[in-house]
Amino acid sequence: MQSNTFHVEKQVRIAEVGDAAAIAAVLYEAFREFEPLYTAEGFAATTPKSEQIVERMSEGPIWVALVGGEIVGTVSVVLKREAVYVRGMAVLPRARGARVGKLLVDQVEQYGAENGCKRLFLSTTPFLERAIRLYEKFGFRRIPEGPHDLFGTPLFTMEKMLE
Repeated sequence: MQSNTFHVEKQVRIAEVGDAAAIAAVLYEAFREFEPLYTAEGFAATTPKSEQIVERMSEGPIWVALVGGEIVGTVSVVLKREAVYVRGMAVLPRARGARVGKLLVDQVEQYGAENGCKRLFLSTTPFLERAIRLYEKFGFRRIPEGPHDLFGTPLFTMEKMLE
């Protein structure tokens, strides 16, 4: 996918209940290579099943990124007062490098702006180096705020202030 992705239409749309299995598959595929670095419970929380995805839809919007009509990425958010909590962001390994992550971050920023939010924040694990570099590239900075673990898997929080 990486070689020809720039010539294929990319879009982001709000997820529908029928997308839950595809979203669960994207999350699993995106994090599978890191599974040994998570606790079993931490990996299960990072890669929710379809039923859990549907439950999350009631907590806040979930978007999917499509390339050539195929779901290759996802992100979800929850409004927390004047902030947007970003969770479940993932891009299929074969779609990395095609700027899908940028599309998803842009969507989250737009949502935050539309809802009068002052900041975006997320938790990530120290071993997701590529994701951390992406977040930093888009203006996220590490902060001391918790949580500091996910069922025994180390975490840290990053935030981006919105103008």
